[in-house]
Amino acid sequence: MRTRKTHLDALAIGLLLACCLFWGFQQVLVKATLPLMPAVFQAALRFAGATALLWLWCQWRGVALFARDGSLKAGLLVGALFAAEFACIYIGLQFTSASRLTILLYTSPFWVAVFLPLFVSHERLRTVQWLGLALAFGAVVFAMSERLSGSADGTHWTGELLGLLAGLFWGLTTVAIRGSNLTRVTPEKLLFYQVAVSAVTLPWLSLALGETWVWQFGFFASMSLLLQTVVGAFASYLTWMWMLGRYPTNRLSVFVFLTPVFALLFGALWLNEGVSLQLIAALTLVAVGIVLVNR
Repeated sequence: MRTRKTHLDALAIGLLLACCLFWGFQQVLVKATLPLMPAVFQAALRFAGATALLWLWCQWRGVALFARDGSLKAGLLVGALFAAEFACIYIGLQFTSASRLTILLYTSPFWVAVFLPLFVSHERLRTVQWLGLALAFGAVVFAMSERLSGSADGTHWTGELLGLLAGLFWGLTTVAIRGSNLTRVTPEKLLFYQVAVSAVTLPWLSLALGETWVWQFGFFASMSLLLQTVVGAFASYLTWMWMLGRYPTNRLSVFVFLTPVFALLFGALWLNEGVSLQLIAALTLVAVGIVLVNR
């Protein structure tokens, strides 16, 4: 019988740091690959590869993916929301920095806290959690107010609004999972719904956007796609779901806010993205706000 721990041990902390480090690096990696590979096409290839890897993993582990358990409708909904989230991320990275988009993406717990009580009655917020929501929302306004100085054009607004929309879709994905019977399916099947629906729908979105599909990849583009697929969409997500089943969710969630910090660092070091005091303050406010929400 699986034992659920009440604290984070050295293994959990090490895995969390590795996941957050890669997730922060991943946004910068995607942006660096955009000149070599169209955005949504890049995402479609990533999730097609992840779907194949996950299917092979489940075959090896004996995990049933196609058994009838009444989860199909909810699974397709979650898959569609997941695909919409990553479409917004990949398209948005064409118009704004990886660090700014990541901060906006990690407002997703704000949307979970707002919408989840509508579907799960015991998830009502207390006063301290509403304070956390107010801080997180204020941080988003603070981060985006930097664009009101007139230094940014409309394309930056497009990227940042897509980042905020990606956070909304991520939050709605969480709400759809917790408000349905998907909480009873295996982590592998839950992840399969998300990557498989993305693999099916994103190529059509790519075609609708008029992207030119590139089939000859150089070394950098090939390595980027390999890392995004094997480490990002397969290994790190499986690791995260494994930890969710064994460690306290709130303690894990607090660690996840290291991801925007790593994105900020990698964006500055690799892509020379600007790091203003206003952006750092916004990141801090988001982190504090969501920690209060998780109390």
